[in-house]
Amino acid sequence: MTGPVRVAMTVEQCWQPVPGGSGTYIAELTAALRTQDDVEVVGVAARHRTEEVPSPVPDVPVRHEALPRTVLYETWHRLRRPRADRAGGVDVVHATTWALPGRRVPLVVTVHDLAFLRDPGHFTARGNAFFRRALRLVVDEAARVVVPSAATRDDCVEVGLEPGRVDVVPHGVRVPQVDDAQVAAWRARTGVARPYVLWCGTLEPRKNVLRLVEAFARARGAGLEHDLVLVGPTGWGGQAERVRAALEQLPAGAVHLLGHVPTQDLHVAYAGAAAFAFPSLWEGFGMPVLEALAHGTPVLTSRGTSMAEVVEGAGPAAVLVDPRDVDALAAGLGELVGRDAAAVGVAARDVAAGYTWAHAARAHVGAYRAALGGGTA
Repeated sequence: MTGPVRVAMTVEQCWQPVPGGSGTYIAELTAALRTQDDVEVVGVAARHRTEEVPSPVPDVPVRHEALPRTVLYETWHRLRRPRADRAGGVDVVHATTWALPGRRVPLVVTVHDLAFLRDPGHFTARGNAFFRRALRLVVDEAARVVVPSAATRDDCVEVGLEPGRVDVVPHGVRVPQVDDAQVAAWRARTGVARPYVLWCGTLEPRKNVLRLVEAFARARGAGLEHDLVLVGPTGWGGQAERVRAALEQLPAGAVHLLGHVPTQDLHVAYAGAAAFAFPSLWEGFGMPVLEALAHGTPVLTSRGTSMAEVVEGAGPAAVLVDPRDVDALAAGLGELVGRDAAAVGVAARDVAAGYTWAHAARAHVGAYRAALGGGTA
């Protein structure tokens, strides 16, 4: 087709109590698409009180349906109504999460990960049923499926999606500038005085924090002089309690368990860290790895995962290990903090510079056009 592609995009995630990475994806993608002259986007969301303002804010005009979120999602999945393209003037519908509207035009779906298949215990029975129903709809109806990593693409292919329907489009990254004064102020507030290794995330089994703590203890025994800083909320599976118990075996003050922190503080923590350790067993993409690199901080992460894709070409700014091998984790920590900081910073930022939301937006437009033409992006 000629002229801009007209897209109806689901942006309801931005009104969720915890928008999470999906909300950030929607906000950053819509802002980037607004700068493109070959696409026009209108958001689709549920009914909300007029005074409610989403966070993060999607940078497109939004059409609100008459139904509240829960009812809207159920009718979308069970009845395939109301159609997201019923007002006309739409070429493609883009479902940015597992809530898939009905439509008559081609459907593009973003699949961030298949966490509900890997860790069904992390979700309620109702949530698992919702996600599985959505996956069936994706397999049956999606013209194109956008995923953030080759690892997620492989998961999608394993459950029945043809490889030719799946487009790997990595996320972009945008981080605030952090200066030495901000780092010093954060250290004073948190009591983190010594050089430190940072981890961030939710305390849950797949994040592999227990092995990281054990590896840190072994690395200290081998001469590591850094502290370990753990940032993020309590999750599930009893991980928080088990981590706290493990910390009791370490010297007082060696580990700082800070809990949830504001986003700005997290970026200051990235910028001030000697290294970032992220040995998750799996992730759909692993945005923290990319954010750390964007701050010039070297990364220890897991071989054979989506995070390994992100650090490809990072040279001295990355160490890849088997995340289940505690000795390898310990050795990797010692190796990473001993590298030349200036060379590491340059290599880390060079890799992160290749991940832009502008590039992601162009790739999404390619997926929209492929959906219309029935070809590849």
